[in-house]
Amino acid sequence: MTGPILEAIGSGSLVGFTLGLIGGGGSILATPLLLYVVGVSSPHVAIGTGALAVSVNAYANLLGHARKGHVWWRCAIVFALVGAAGALAGSTLGKTIDGQRLLFLFGVLMTVIGALMLRPRKDQTSGIGRVSRRMCVATAGVAVVAGAASGFFGIGGGFLIVPGLILATRMPTINAVGSSLLAVGTFGLATATNYALSGMVDWTVVAEFIGGGIVGGLLGMTLATRLAGRKDTLNRIFAALIFVVAGYVLYRSGGQLFGW
Repeated sequence: MTGPILEAIGSGSLVGFTLGLIGGGGSILATPLLLYVVGVSSPHVAIGTGALAVSVNAYANLLGHARKGHVWWRCAIVFALVGAAGALAGSTLGKTIDGQRLLFLFGVLMTVIGALMLRPRKDQTSGIGRVSRRMCVATAGVAVVAGAASGFFGIGGGFLIVPGLILATRMPTINAVGSSLLAVGTFGLATATNYALSGMVDWTVVAEFIGGGIVGGLLGMTLATRLAGRKDTLNRIFAALIFVVAGYVLYRSGGQLFGW
């Protein structure tokens, strides 16, 4: 294998491993890895390529959660379909933004995600709330916002979708995690399709990235069962990694924008 192929497979493995190990947030690494490790030259191509890879990995992980009964399909389907419209709108807007400016905003977002990951997640165990018009409106509103952010930045958006599902429906955390994967996959597919129509997807890198992600995801899920009691520690370590990568993204993109 040549260097670029190994770098794409290795980068995909790292994203898959972190997703399997700690859940949401791992896909935020896809775009920086594609740009600065794999060597994809265009930020927009990196976003489109990463979105498709994240989508496939999310659908693959969805199967495992579905077998365990963690997916509440009615809520998941409604959230995914409504949010897909936001993803299409967000990705359409993202394509019009200068690549370096978009990367700078991406770095800011990574900093926010890192800060959110430092907050311990309280498990939600109450049953789903009574289905009402207010709940439906809240679910639709959260779905559109999460989808728009996912499409604009080319990320999975699980860090928004999971708390959004809990807020709107009061479903248990484990069900929100499982159900969110349908939305993550659908948002990523909508974003990738939009970028692909503009020729902004590198199909070879997608295949290599996905292959590595599947292997990394299996390893991450295996290790996660052994380290279940250290979830907060793992989140802190990964948050620190996100801060480092965010700093590098801000430095590189800021240098292009502001002449640092």
